[in-house]
Amino acid sequence: MSRIRAAVLGSPIEHSLSPVLHRAAYRELGLDDWSYDRFEIDEAALPRFVAGLGPEWAGLSLTMPLKRAIIPLLDGISDTAASVEAVNTVVLTEDGRRLGDNTDIPGIVAAFHERGVEQVEKAAILGAGATASSALAALARICSGEVTVYVRSRARADEMRQWGERLGVAVRAADWSDAAAALTAPLVIATTPAGATDWLAPAVPAAGAGTLFDVLYDPWPTALAAAWSERGGQLLGGLDLLVHQAVLQVQQMTGRPTAPLAAMRAAGEAALRARH
Repeated sequence: MSRIRAAVLGSPIEHSLSPVLHRAAYRELGLDDWSYDRFEIDEAALPRFVAGLGPEWAGLSLTMPLKRAIIPLLDGISDTAASVEAVNTVVLTEDGRRLGDNTDIPGIVAAFHERGVEQVEKAAILGAGATASSALAALARICSGEVTVYVRSRARADEMRQWGERLGVAVRAADWSDAAAALTAPLVIATTPAGATDWLAPAVPAAGAGTLFDVLYDPWPTALAAAWSERGGQLLGGLDLLVHQAVLQVQQMTGRPTAPLAAMRAAGEAALRARH
């Protein structure tokens, strides 16, 4: 029996939970002839890797720093991917085309919907990196009012305002030193590296905290996430995003209408426990 292949590419890649999630899905779906691996690939090595893909390949997941580098190597990308100029999913079709999509954006929305967050009047984003642009694109679907973005530099502020104009979101930039003010928003998305928001933990409102989505999953919980949970606010973590975007990837790569969300989440949680 021939193997059908998929994999996640990036650098560094050893930490990726994608193989755990996708393999769990294959087991639940009875796809015994499917495999999912990880490859340490940087931007320089990407063109050669993609050129060498044979007909046994069904799809690729892309993580940093490849989400933009992959675009010139594709035959087309979805409107969602084009909206943030980032591709995290490639489907290789039977007729040889390589089609790119971004499942991070609908994955964020799906994670919110799972927790009952359907619509908010305003929101705040902590940080202005690549994940922040996807968060802003997700907020374009569920936020009816202004999004305040807390950043460290004027250049980042200008960049996020430009993304807002492109995505149809009203963006107000504020200085990172004032980020404690973000915590009173009904929806807060933290997109910063580990440790960057620890200083905000004591400022979490004692009552009335809304929903925090902290995109990190290892280490977890972050100091901010732990304080948020202790004060009764609703909390989502990076594993929520990782699982929901992976569900969409599995559906696209396998052609199955559904993917086993619960089994994939359980596999991810077990893998994180084993790490610690």
